[in-house]
Amino acid sequence: MIQRDIYLMNAAYLFAKAEAEKDSAIRGDFENMARAYLRLADQAVRNAQNDIVYETPPAERDRDRL
Repeated sequence: MIQRDIYLMNAAYLFAKAEAEKDSAIRGDFENMARAYLRLADQAVRNAQNDIVYETPPAERDRDRL
């Protein structure tokens, strides 16, 4: 399972908990957390599309030669 799917499952779970909650403050908290998981799912998709290569910076002694 990819990270996006885990975030989406968490969001669905929290939306379900919000629906069942009678206290409006707690319901709002569940909904806010669910929306945060939806944003994380979107970010996971964008991160999966990036191909980032890290290059170690030159050592101090090599910087003078550049």
